Amino acid sequence: MKYAITAATGNFGQTAVNELLKLVDTKDIIVIARNQAKAQTLFPQVEVRQGSYDSVDSMTAALDGVDRVLFISSQPGGEVSRDLQHQNVIQALQNNDVEFVAYTSFPHAQTSISALAQDHRLTEKAIIKAGLNHAFLRNNWYLENELGFLQNGANDQVAAYWANNQAGWALEREYAEAAVKVLVSTAPAEIYEFTGPAMTYAQLGEALQVATGNNFEVTQLSQDAYISALEATGLNHDLATLYASFQLPIEEGSLSENTNDLPTVLGHDLLPITEAIKEVLSR
Repeated sequence: MKYAITAATGNFGQTAVNELLKLVDTKDIIVIARNQAKAQTLFPQVEVRQGSYDSVDSMTAALDGVDRVLFISSQPGGEVSRDLQHQNVIQALQNNDVEFVAYTSFPHAQTSISALAQDHRLTEKAIIKAGLNHAFLRNNWYLENELGFLQNGANDQVAAYWANNQAGWALEREYAEAAVKVLVSTAPAEIYEFTGPAMTYAQLGEALQVATGNNFEVTQLSQDAYISALEATGLNHDLATLYASFQLPIEEGSLSENTNDLPTVLGHDLLPITEAIKEVLSR
C-alpha cells in the first residue's frame, strides 16, 4: 500500500508526514511537494516527488502508483486559482485510479455561508463527481491563527478582538494527526467535522490569562475600531482590513461547532486549551 501526502512542506504537511512515519513503513510513503529539494531535505528517509497543483501532468506523474492520498488544500491567491488547482489534482487522482483520497476541507462546506467555503464546496463536489472514494476532513480553526491575540496577552498587553461568536480552536498538529489516522483507516467515514471545544474570544482570553499568569485586559471592539487598532501598530489600512477579516468566519457563526470527531479519531482527548496556548507561545 502506497501512501502519498501532497503539499508536504507546509506546516500541516510536515506534521502529517511525521505522523505517517509512525504508522507505516518508510518504503510505503511518498512525499509530494512543489519544492522537491526542500522536501528532500526535510524527509531524506522517504521517496520525494515534485508535484505542482498548477499542472495536471505534474500531479499525474507524482501520483503514479499511489493507493491512498492525503490531499491538503492549497492556499488561495496563487497564479492559478485554487478551484482550478484542485481540479487538476482531482484529474490526476482519476488518471491514476487512486483508491482513496482524504481532503482537507472547511466546516460544513456544502451549507456554510462563509466565502472561505466556496472553493472547498466545489472541490468536494468534484471529488464526488469523479467517483473517488473519499473522506472530507472539515477542519475548524487552528489555535495558531490567533498568534497575535495570544502574544499580546503573553506580553501583558490588551488582547482585542471584534468577532462575537464561537470557534473550535485546536492545535494544527492535532488536525494533522487526525488526518493521517483517517488516511490509514480501513473503514473511514465520508465526512469528519473536526473541531476543538466551541468557545468565544472572551473565553479564549480567560484561558490565556490562566496560561500566562498575566492580568491583561480582554476587550471586544467594533470591527472598525479593531481595524483602527491594527493601523495604530503600523499596518496600512488595506492590510489591517485583511487581518480583521480573518475573524469574519467566527462572527458569522461558520465555526460554531460541537462534535467529538477530532478526539474520537485521535483516540485521546485534545490538549487542554491552556496547555495548547502554552505550546503555541513556546515556539
